[in-house]
Amino acid sequence: MFEFLKAGGLLIIPILLSSIIAMTIVIERFLALRTRNIIPDNAVTHAKKLILRGTPPKKTEIEEVRESSTIGKVLAAGLENSQQPRHIMKESLEEAGRHAAHELERYMTALGTIAAITPLLGLLGTVIGMIQVFSVITTMGVGSPTELAGGISTALITTATGISVAVPALIFHRYFKAKINDYVVRMEQQALKLVELSADVRQKMMSKPPVQAKPRQAPLRKPMPQQARRTPQ
Repeated sequence: MFEFLKAGGLLIIPILLSSIIAMTIVIERFLALRTRNIIPDNAVTHAKKLILRGTPPKKTEIEEVRESSTIGKVLAAGLENSQQPRHIMKESLEEAGRHAAHELERYMTALGTIAAITPLLGLLGTVIGMIQVFSVITTMGVGSPTELAGGISTALITTATGISVAVPALIFHRYFKAKINDYVVRMEQQALKLVELSADVRQKMMSKPPVQAKPRQAPLRKPMPQQARRTPQ
């Protein structure tokens, strides 16, 4: 195997480094993009319970939701503005959603770049190998098959290695992109549900008739004792 890679020339080194980086990114994204890390049911349920309570959530409760998951960071922004008008709460959720989507996209650019450049590195190796072949033909003619085979093997090995790295990288890049898009849509749906739920709770609180206090009755006054009449002397 080592001799096979050695025959690929210097360009085999960046291709192998790209494969190691791509493999690391794939493993990290598989672990990070699990559903329990992004949209766990308990985080959504907890946020809805805090809204249905009708009172402003405490700071510790908001931090608990924020630290639970990625969607928790989005819902926490809505909980912080749950007593604000609907458009303010929605704007805060949208801003938090953009940050969450950016976090989910981590390393995707690097993985896509690897999928794009490794075939080009293989093609560059092909060009270099063919240049070696033609230089041998120019100096020594076609009577040296060993030298010709060296240039041809360099061309074929780098091309095959580059494509072998690019194909899995492209497949996983498309897979993770589709998964991220699905998570983003689901987070948007939950955020909108939280906005509507908060608006309904506020409307119900405002529509409740105010509790009228019972009129206070004046305390009964005790009858004053009648003064004894003085008889004239």
